[in-house]
Amino acid sequence: MGIVKISEQMHENLRLASGALSRSINAQAEHWLRVGMLSELNPGLRYGEICQLLIQAGPAAFAESAEPAPVLATPLPARAA
Repeated sequence: MGIVKISEQMHENLRLASGALSRSINAQAEHWLRVGMLSELNPGLRYGEICQLLIQAGPAAFAESAEPAPVLATPLPARAA
């Protein structure tokens, strides 16, 4: 586990979102990090599609391990327009 410094404003945003979504502040931050990482790896996907990927992958895909989770390692093909 590491320590990440964030701005006071971002911490406040995390606090508000975590309360509204019944997550801990750390769980909310991890969710935003996962969504952001998948967004960068898959720029053609919408937020809802990214959330579906997270649900399909399940919690094991993001467990701490020595190797990156497959769902994060390779970008997905762009969706059909």
